[in-house]
Amino acid sequence: MKAIKDSVHGHVRLGDLATELVDTPAFQRLRHIKQLSTVRLVYPSANHTRFEHSLGVYHLARGAIDGFGLGDDTAAHVRAAALLHDVGHGPYGHQTEGIIRRATGRDHDDIAWLLTDADRDVCQVLERNGLNPERVASLIAGEGGLGALVSGELDVDRMDYLVRDAHHTGVPYGTVDTGRLVNELRLAGEGESGGDDAPSGGAAANLEDAELVLAEGNVPTAESLLVARSLMNAVVYRHHVSRVAGAMLERACERYLDRTDTDARAFRRMADHDLLVALRGEVPALGERIERRDLYKRAVWVGLEDVPAGTVDAGHAEERAAEREIAEAVGIDRDEVVVDVPSRPGLKESGSTVVVDGVPQRLEDASELVAGLRSAERRRWTLGVYCPAEHVDAVGEAARDVLGLRGVGAGR
Repeated sequence: MKAIKDSVHGHVRLGDLATELVDTPAFQRLRHIKQLSTVRLVYPSANHTRFEHSLGVYHLARGAIDGFGLGDDTAAHVRAAALLHDVGHGPYGHQTEGIIRRATGRDHDDIAWLLTDADRDVCQVLERNGLNPERVASLIAGEGGLGALVSGELDVDRMDYLVRDAHHTGVPYGTVDTGRLVNELRLAGEGESGGDDAPSGGAAANLEDAELVLAEGNVPTAESLLVARSLMNAVVYRHHVSRVAGAMLERACERYLDRTDTDARAFRRMADHDLLVALRGEVPALGERIERRDLYKRAVWVGLEDVPAGTVDAGHAEERAAEREIAEAVGIDRDEVVVDVPSRPGLKESGSTVVVDGVPQRLEDASELVAGLRSAERRRWTLGVYCPAEHVDAVGEAARDVLGLRGVGAGR
């Protein structure tokens, strides 16, 4: 057993398999992927990485499954999935996920390709220790009751990143009682145990239909996770500076892939610094601005009530077409206009399950807080259009016509 000192959880103890997995190049790469990507341009101390986050997720998963009474084989697969859940992330994490998805059809938690086609060191470590890589991949994808522990509404991934991001930004709103959350998790409807004879192709058969729930008396516990996520969304994750930088980064990456022979597979294995150097060299108009934090300004910043439904639901192609049209109307280069339309507001955690009077219920049905938090998310939703400071007024006027906006917020 190896102990690693962690800034959030204290000592994280790794078993022999976890120690081997941590030493693989695929996992060590996570030292060079920042957890909060462009948010660190707002909060200077937010320089923590997906490496330490993955150790934290592993630590919390160990605590949860110790209370489930699983067989050794099943528990080992879940621990491996928790540790490896982020190895599929590309550079700058979620900021480049849309680009990778459009190019490959895969999200970061779809890692079957990584375990079988590349970075065979991870696969070999799993197989050498008697684990099935495909089973680990299915758990990371959130399949089955145990998969929900790694990727679901009550997952340990969310628990760790909320407290870790709050710690490193200095923002107190993400503070949740991870100890209680982990200790109160249950598998509703599970069989006798996971068992060492579980089928190797997926989660143990008697756990496939189990549901991850919080035990009786824990509606406030689930609400605390929901409140923390909502406040962190407002103050950290969706800060306007991070959104501007993230949108500029996405455009710069698209230009980079268009102008070079770098394929999607090579792109998604880059580290943050590799990408920044590449953008500075190949797309200097945007890459150098991102590196220097010389960001575009907001020409438009409007809420949901001022945006037509068709624009709210605009996809990638529609956003790029609008950018070209706005740029042409103003007479500037298309790279100087960025349209940023977030997905519709939602709270995934409201679908988590809590036991109330002996019956599992969705949190949204058991809590009066959910409706208020959903309303707050809707009020906070904003569409942005960004450009260099000298074009803010002209771009704002053109964007209002092109996007059919009912009001244009002042450029800032």
